[in-house]
Amino acid sequence: MASEVLAKPQIRGLLARRLRIHMVGAFLVSLGVAALYKFGVAEPRKKAYADFCKNYSPEIDFEEMKKAGIFCSIR
Repeated sequence: MASEVLAKPQIRGLLARRLRIHMVGAFLVSLGVAALYKFGVAEPRKKAYADFCKNYSPEIDFEEMKKAGIFCSIR
């Protein structure tokens, strides 16, 4: 057992190799998070705004606010 020699650790290029692996991983994670945000938050929000604008009537909204008593000077 005393005659066994341990292999020297590979130090040269270790940082560059590990950094390359971590950069690829970080890039893939960021792409995943961006896709989840786009399809989980941004697209439903845009659809909700589009539906609101399609069905919105300012005259009906004004009449509802008038009935609720928001505008005191208008009867």
